[in-house]
Amino acid sequence: MANLLYVDNSNVWIEGMHVAAFKSGKVPDVWTAVKGNICDHNWKMDFGRLFAFAGGDKVGVRKATLFGSRPPKNDSLWVAAEKQGFDVVTYDRNVANSEKKIDTDIVATMIEDSFTILQEGDEITLVSGDSDYVPAIEKLTKRGIKVHVVFWQHAARELKQAATTFTPLDDYLDHLAKK
Repeated sequence: MANLLYVDNSNVWIEGMHVAAFKSGKVPDVWTAVKGNICDHNWKMDFGRLFAFAGGDKVGVRKATLFGSRPPKNDSLWVAAEKQGFDVVTYDRNVANSEKKIDTDIVATMIEDSFTILQEGDEITLVSGDSDYVPAIEKLTKRGIKVHVVFWQHAARELKQAATTFTPLDDYLDHLAKK
């Protein structure tokens, strides 16, 4: 039994900064941080810790992919992620500087991998909180594939319900922070 791990980098990082803003007392609750886009910009994700927490032991991870926007040329973010065991998939932002193609590629890759590399007994772990993933998760679980969602507690309720299990990251904010 192995794990296939898919991470929406911007989603987990930005929402982690919202949780950090709440935990540091900048806002009364996480929803205030989300609605007001109030972030604790000092909080940075440690990719190795995220990999171990969400994916487990590297030996038990068949595939780990981190999806995100193409960073500036001098940004070492993706190199750090690759050193921690992630395959990295990036896309350019559109002319309005919005992230595009990430969610759809995660969905397409999860479905494709479920037919091409997933073996009987393998499980999928998704690190994202959007309800956009619900149809894919429903299709995978209907085929008997376990899909675990690991994300901040304020993930979409529908996503939590569709997943085989949901593990909130909130209590592990400090553990997941880059030291």
